[in-house]
Amino acid sequence: MSRRVVRQSKFRHVFGQAAKADQAYEDIRVSKVTWDSSFCAVNPKFLAIIVEAGGGGAFIVLPLVKTGRVDKNHPLVTGHTAPVLDIDWCPHNDNVIASASDDTTVMVWQIPDYTPVRNITEPIITLEGHSKRVGILSWHPTARNVLLSAGGDNVILIWNVGTGEVLLSLDNMHPDVIHSACWNSIGSLLATTCKDKTLRVIDPRKGQVVANNFEEPVALQEMDTSNGVLLPFYDPDSSIVYLCGKGDSSIRYFEITDEPPFVHYLNTFSSKEPQRGMGFMPKRGLDVSKCEIARFYKLHERKCEPIIMTVPRKSDLFQDDLYPDTPGPEAALEAEEWLSGQDAEPVLISLRDGYVPPKHRELRVTKRNILDVRPPAGPRRSQSASDTSLSQPTLETLLEEIKGLRAQVQAQDQRIAALENMLCELVDGTD
Repeated sequence: MSRRVVRQSKFRHVFGQAAKADQAYEDIRVSKVTWDSSFCAVNPKFLAIIVEAGGGGAFIVLPLVKTGRVDKNHPLVTGHTAPVLDIDWCPHNDNVIASASDDTTVMVWQIPDYTPVRNITEPIITLEGHSKRVGILSWHPTARNVLLSAGGDNVILIWNVGTGEVLLSLDNMHPDVIHSACWNSIGSLLATTCKDKTLRVIDPRKGQVVANNFEEPVALQEMDTSNGVLLPFYDPDSSIVYLCGKGDSSIRYFEITDEPPFVHYLNTFSSKEPQRGMGFMPKRGLDVSKCEIARFYKLHERKCEPIIMTVPRKSDLFQDDLYPDTPGPEAALEAEEWLSGQDAEPVLISLRDGYVPPKHRELRVTKRNILDVRPPAGPRRSQSASDTSLSQPTLETLLEEIKGLRAQVQAQDQRIAALENMLCELVDGTD
């Protein structure tokens, strides 16, 4: 008589549970844009959600502790002239977030620790380089200020946000729309998926595809039968991958191992309502005292609901096996070091005593001044006295005009904010 051998794993009994009603975020107009991104980004300080907004694209940023009903006049982050399609928090600065839009631009924003009284309308920097909509963003995991963007122009741009420059342009690798892009753990390689049904592994600094013929998969698992896009989230500390189907109402999770069959189904968290998007908390933002190994932020039509994944343990002591040292908020490399060919593992921190986010840190942008770039050597045109007399007043006039225009724009911003508030009140009154 044979006995079935049960695979030993500390994650076999991981269970998911929705947070209590008072821990959710209510009355949020979640974006109705039909795009495949997660629409939600979270870190240990803030929750950001792409929302419906008149006059362009916007997202809302809430302090993580500010649960309950969201004030209808809560300030938004506005500045894009078309819908926002993706947002991503900087892994090395919890107050910095990037947004990508249908208006072909990427904007990087500084979020204050206090709640502002009006909309945030001025990004730290606007990155312009794509010719079509930008729908994918991903910060480099170890290098400071390095940001990837991908657009409908089938191009991947890698930026140095600290200077506003394009470090690398990968413009001849994808014959069709790029569906997703992500870094490996040290940021030396990229994995992309494309409408041409090909998965590519790219070395961005060499500008080469290093793998895209995977022949037979190591494991094949049918996830679900819905036609909604799958949002995968992988936790390297536990080797668990979580799969959330957009439009689905479940989170399926699997443990990945080095031995066949490689992929082991663990369980499914199911709820009644389908998810419109999903945020995934970095490991340093979890409650280690409750053996919490993952936390999701599930978007409904008008609210955001935390879902907590827990490993049941009887002891109240810190569980070393559940919480190995994990990537912290410090960058391991500067952008220039990474571009020159250096790689580095993430700078790890211990979660033994919990994690306290650092105070507000400003992202400083130093744009290269084109006036500092010397002209190429060659014959020089002699400058006449009339040239000299014209150039200086012209610069002063331009600066004065810029100041005047900026004041007009700020006044119009205030007027627009007031009108949008009136519109919200009218719409809420008719709901």
